[in-house]
Amino acid sequence: MSAAVEVVLHHLADAPEQVLAAYHRVSRRMAGTPGLLGNRLMTAVDDPRRFVVVSRWADWDSFAAWEGGTAHKDQTAPLRPFRDTARARPFEIYRELAGYGAAHPVTPTPGG
Repeated sequence: MSAAVEVVLHHLADAPEQVLAAYHRVSRRMAGTPGLLGNRLMTAVDDPRRFVVVSRWADWDSFAAWEGGTAHKDQTAPLRPFRDTARARPFEIYRELAGYGAAHPVTPTPGG
């Protein structure tokens, strides 16, 4: 069974509007990328200078093919200046193990 993958990229900026504009440019460039299920831009509740972009991929192979491809660097270039370089690693990759919610409907069982 192939599991979904989420990639978390950490960014840091004093100008949230610039990060938001770059995020929209990147998202438009990546529209239609095979295996990309979507992405979201989030900001830290306690520090409005910190951002993460979380992209969701159908599986590891889809992500790895895109990351190793020629379009990768050009598509993500607008966000690169905001990458949080103070971190030892500005990105993290997670493989889904389980989930509940809209993508994983739950049917209640009698007695709980």
